[in-house]
Amino acid sequence: MIEVNLDVMMARRHMSLNELSDRVGITIANLSILKNNKAKAVRFSTLDAICRELQCTPGDILEYREEN
Repeated sequence: MIEVNLDVMMARRHMSLNELSDRVGITIANLSILKNNKAKAVRFSTLDAICRELQCTPGDILEYREEN
């Protein structure tokens, strides 16, 4: 299972969902879907923009966990 740690990285950077949305050009609704692990897929361009703004790597946002 892939877990999205977007909220963790946003908290570390003291950035709100609204601010990230404005900087990345993605709707708050779509970022919220990603943040809440409801997304079925994520585009590399979206991941690139998020990583650029949060100054992190994809591995800081996406984490693999084995299902129990």
